[in-house]
Amino acid sequence: MSVVEKTIRKLQESQQRAGEVAGNIPSPSAHHETADATAEPASPACARGAIITVERGTLRSAGLMPAEQDAQLLTRQYRKIKRPLINAAIGREGPRLPRGYLIMIASAMAGEGKTFTAVNLAFSMAREKDVRVLLVDADVAKPQLSNLLGLGEARGLLDALRQPDLDVESLIHPTDFPTLSVLSAGTAGDDATELLSSTSMDRLAQELGRNDSRRIVVLDSPPLLQTTESSALAHVAGQIVVVVRAESTPQPVLIDALKTLEGHPALSLVLNQSMRSVTSEYYYYGYGTERAGSDVSG
Repeated sequence: MSVVEKTIRKLQESQQRAGEVAGNIPSPSAHHETADATAEPASPACARGAIITVERGTLRSAGLMPAEQDAQLLTRQYRKIKRPLINAAIGREGPRLPRGYLIMIASAMAGEGKTFTAVNLAFSMAREKDVRVLLVDADVAKPQLSNLLGLGEARGLLDALRQPDLDVESLIHPTDFPTLSVLSAGTAGDDATELLSSTSMDRLAQELGRNDSRRIVVLDSPPLLQTTESSALAHVAGQIVVVVRAESTPQPVLIDALKTLEGHPALSLVLNQSMRSVTSEYYYYGYGTERAGSDVSG
């Protein structure tokens, strides 16, 4: 058993002692999910920016999408990962989680696959029949996603926070995938942490949900232990997914990262690369998710 798996078990035992019930990890579905050619177009409240053509080849070359022959496997995995997140976001099969439509994708350190997870999770969610997805590059210190999509110079998240009178919807870019849109990181500056911690961020978070009741916002955030911006984002996110790289993330590092999120009501783990591919280190097989309790010390 890897140190990551031991840590997940430790978290599970901790929350059981606290009287919580940990959910079972479902086995992968045998069905392949494909994009619906008749998908409903974006709502009138959606983006007015230029339409972005998502170049799958570019994302694949950057390690943010799987090879074509592995797409079906990833589709099955993400179908299982997204289901409880969507349920909590829109109130499907239960009550709607407060601000659950804001889903922050984080990791303890860089290189664990958080951006890969954010991108593929966003695409998987965008295939749903009753939601629209906004993928936000909130890794403002290292906006890899914005650069790959050709939005490195475009105004985005930080600009909307600096200028309260600026309509954030005008900064959102629709993509060639009908139910997926993108908001870039925006103009960099030394005030990024303060902006993300400000009341303007809280206002913006509410506005993104109010403008479109069917919208789910996926935030690609900076690493938890390497920046200060991620802690600021955690205060507005209704759900947080921490990406853990199997056989790589040291247990003390993971515990330190989770402690920065202590007390968050909707914290989940995604275990990546628990079965390594022999052809590429960018394939994320063997996913598992667990609800983490606030007590991670065991």
